[in-house]
Amino acid sequence: MTAFLQGIALGFAYVAPLGMQNIFVINNAIRRRRREALLTTLAVIFFDISLAMACFYGIGKLMETRPLLQKIIIYVGGALVVYIGGTLLFKKVESFEVTKDEHSLSKAILQAGIVTWLNPQAIIDGTLFLGAFRASLAPHLAKFFIGGVATASFLWFSFLTIGVHLFRGLISPKVLQIIQWICGAVLVFYGGKLLLSGIL
Repeated sequence: MTAFLQGIALGFAYVAPLGMQNIFVINNAIRRRRREALLTTLAVIFFDISLAMACFYGIGKLMETRPLLQKIIIYVGGALVVYIGGTLLFKKVESFEVTKDEHSLSKAILQAGIVTWLNPQAIIDGTLFLGAFRASLAPHLAKFFIGGVATASFLWFSFLTIGVHLFRGLISPKVLQIIQWICGAVLVFYGGKLLLSGIL
């Protein structure tokens, strides 16, 4: 149980800082209907947990030994994240009403995978962060620890989505536009940072 609780605590520390995933979840919670927002968040949770498990079991080592793979992920991921952020920067907010659009939902789920898995920095940081704790755990405790990390991911993104969605009525379209610009700018920044890291 101690390993599980430790996993939850460190899991929150891993997912809570402001980053691409949190920005993406916040924007979707504000802009989408509750069902679509929750489905998109479930996709984020799935991708986040799968990435955490991959990092925990050492995928970062693969990237370190395959420079070409790392370069490909950097350039493709960086370009796609910049594109997602750019669409938010140039999309005008007129109202809170969102029409039902299954293609829009499938696109959001695809974007959830992009902001999670096509970020080599997250893979490397996750490997260092989670891999270090795996090395300190007894083998039979590893599954409890990563289970705690997965639980933290589920709780964090779920409550973030529900909380933002419930209180979005307090936000005017003008404020929403500003939030969307901020979200877009942060994503463009992260994407640009990825592209520059591949050049330097």
